Amino acid sequence: MILAQSIPKMSGSSLLPILVVVPLLAGIVLALAPGMSAAVVRRFSLITSLFVFLVSVYAARFGFDWSNPGATNLPWSTPWIEGFGLSFSFGVDAISMWLLLLTTFLMPLVIWGSFSAVTERVRGFYAWLLVLEAAMIGVFAATDLIFFYICFEFTLIPLYFLIGIYGSTQRLKAARVFFLYTFTGSMLALAGLLYVAWQHAEQAGFWSFSIVRLTDQAQQMTLSQQTWVMLAMLAGFAVKVPLFPVHTWLPLAHTEAPTAGSVILAGVLLKLGTYALLRLTIPMAHLAVIEYAGVIGVFAVIGILYTALICWVQRDIKKLIAYSSVSHLGFCVLGMFALNKEGMGGSVMYMINHGLSTGALFLCVGMIYERFHTRQMADMSGLVRPMPVWSFYMVFFCLASVGLPGLNGFVGEFLTLIGAFAADDVLGPPYAAAAAAGMVLAAIYILYMIGRVVFGPTRVPHAHDVPTCDGKQCLDLNLREILTLLPLAIACLWLGLRPAPVLQSLEPSLAEINRAGVIARGFSVARPNLTDAGPTPPSPSREGPGAVLPSPEPDPDPAARNPDPDPRIPSS
Repeated sequence: MILAQSIPKMSGSSLLPILVVVPLLAGIVLALAPGMSAAVVRRFSLITSLFVFLVSVYAARFGFDWSNPGATNLPWSTPWIEGFGLSFSFGVDAISMWLLLLTTFLMPLVIWGSFSAVTERVRGFYAWLLVLEAAMIGVFAATDLIFFYICFEFTLIPLYFLIGIYGSTQRLKAARVFFLYTFTGSMLALAGLLYVAWQHAEQAGFWSFSIVRLTDQAQQMTLSQQTWVMLAMLAGFAVKVPLFPVHTWLPLAHTEAPTAGSVILAGVLLKLGTYALLRLTIPMAHLAVIEYAGVIGVFAVIGILYTALICWVQRDIKKLIAYSSVSHLGFCVLGMFALNKEGMGGSVMYMINHGLSTGALFLCVGMIYERFHTRQMADMSGLVRPMPVWSFYMVFFCLASVGLPGLNGFVGEFLTLIGAFAADDVLGPPYAAAAAAGMVLAAIYILYMIGRVVFGPTRVPHAHDVPTCDGKQCLDLNLREILTLLPLAIACLWLGLRPAPVLQSLEPSLAEINRAGVIARGFSVARPNLTDAGPTPPSPSREGPGAVLPSPEPDPDPAARNPDPDPRIPSS
């Protein structure tokens, strides 16, 4: 979405802090206001989340410079611990802006969709949701590494309580496993990041935790140093993705979490791991990433195929969708480590699209569970007759999830496969072929589930404590549930038919992230010209996630500068 030059630019430097502070304060207010009724709590939470969404849309529409999407937009900073260079610093480029919009778009739908699902401890439930939203926005908006890490880790606390208090029968076990897995890995990631900061302090003579400064410093390290840093970051971020074989916490957490927890976990929280890999690991450890991209690709492909086979034998619908998330995010990692425009662009599109379609599927499953108190395929069949509206949504989001052309899932899968196929210096056709086999398996298990649950002979389960479902009659979706799913369906269709504006806005940021790797691989690539769309914008900040350096002077003799060009690039 490239905005017209005539749109008035407004000062948006404080918009990102507002997006973090408002839901955080609202969550604290709910926690400290014991006299509020459940109805007031629900309305207050919904209004707060809608306000945050509208502010994020305003920031994207009027504050973000879409003619320069690779630069740091909406910068804001205030010192924290100046002796160590710590600050509360905000800024977004196109990648973080789209993921931030995904977060604020999903949260009102999750809150509205939970109105009838949570009837006990309502105040605490919505307080934790709002605090979780603040932490997730902080991750995508942070340009200070420690602030990023604090928000990254703080997301564990609200989700731990959402699973442990409001989950199913094994909720305490699921919450403990989730917390221990992700927290332990994150400690290793912190060690790697602190090593980079220490290297900067040794070289520059002062401490700084600016992500841009530390990225510049890390790119000067040796292959051996970068390898250890990459392994440390992978230990933390791969668990959060999750990447095979550190994925085992996710199905249990999804299955035991309340519907809202599952939607946020699939829709946004898993993207924190892939976002950290893209924002930190690939640019900071570019030499090690190039060296070991094939190994990481092997784990991604194994995850795609292994969890797809597990999905094939699942009979719990929610657990099937949970395992499918591991398979889908394997595609995301595979495209990212293709280290080319197609693969990395497809990876970011996959993050966005997976959040929409899989989050919607968890909402659909939650609506069924509210009615029948079961998620087993064997307990239900032919729901298209008593529940045609629910069946339409379920089939629609399933098709979006498996990548039907014309819907959002196809874009990310197609670009990921193209990127993996073309990256024959790091991945190549075998990786793309194996991933394509995973797509076939995904179509099989999704279509099998649709055939069992939506079609076939009508069999409606008996929900003994739900008066409207006595085994003979069942209410279809009500207006609130229909309107909760409708924006997700529209977004899936729009991104499937019109992905180009999003992809075009991502290109400058991805080029900057991968620039050091491109140079190290022997390619001669000019820095993209971001000012062709209009007048030259103000110089962007160098302290943000996607900061862009001035374009270099033209090289009259590229061959002299690069005496050993890549043999695959024909000479002019």
